[in-house]
Amino acid sequence: MAGAVTYLMNTSELMPLIAREGMINVSYLIIKYGGSVVDKLPSEFYQKLAVIQKYYGIKPILVHGGGPMISSQLKQMDVTTTFVDGLRVTTDEVLDVVEMVLSGSINKRIVRQLHEHDIKAIGMSGVDGHLLQAEPVKEFRQIGYVGQVNQVNVSLLKTLLEQEYVPVISPLAIGAKQQRYNVNADTAASAIASALSAPLCFISDIPGICVDDQVIHSADQMTINRLIDSQTIYGGMIPKVKAALNALETGVPEVAILDGMNPASLEAFVNGECCGTRIKLKEVSHV
Repeated sequence: MAGAVTYLMNTSELMPLIAREGMINVSYLIIKYGGSVVDKLPSEFYQKLAVIQKYYGIKPILVHGGGPMISSQLKQMDVTTTFVDGLRVTTDEVLDVVEMVLSGSINKRIVRQLHEHDIKAIGMSGVDGHLLQAEPVKEFRQIGYVGQVNQVNVSLLKTLLEQEYVPVISPLAIGAKQQRYNVNADTAASAIASALSAPLCFISDIPGICVDDQVIHSADQMTINRLIDSQTIYGGMIPKVKAALNALETGVPEVAILDGMNPASLEAFVNGECCGTRIKLKEVSHV
């Protein structure tokens, strides 16, 4: 990113920022966070998001999950649900609840939070405008209507972004014969990042991938596979790191797992500073 830009030191003060080595040089930034952090993110997180959009000139796209809230609603409605390798088994009955929770209450809650910080936001699911088109995953006989994104409506996204909207996307997709699919939010975010060749940030309530209570600031594919084999990485973290590696293999320039409870982490990532865990394909220093 060449030349001078500006950014907010706090909510009331502006000062110039000179682009420095390490700062990402992109137009778009894909930000994914799960339902477990929707209500935890501090107000400062959204302030930093506004800074990145307005003063760095980067256009963010938010992709959200909602696993805990879906599980809670399924329990209330007495609908049985199970998981296979971190992916929810999705029947027609489960899919109705998934769509209601993701595209309804969670999506609109995030949109309201963005509006509170003067960020123009528009909520949508991957079904809207055929934003995310999908086909069933290979394990569909075991996990039901779970999809793998095979096409992203980039022109729709760019139209919204050009109007300064921040798309807030729930990870449902549409397939052949208008079949809905539940898509893991991490893999949906990965597909969008790949389509736009944009950096991808997974926002969590942990500081990154930890081994022996120490954050690994860089992890390559070999390290990720070793940590999965040793069950240091398990459950819902497995599709997250696999989505990260897949994104890197399909043109995404950078992927990181960041701590959303630390609002400075998002801006630190944009500035190329050490934060969270940056995931690489090739061997890097692991500490």
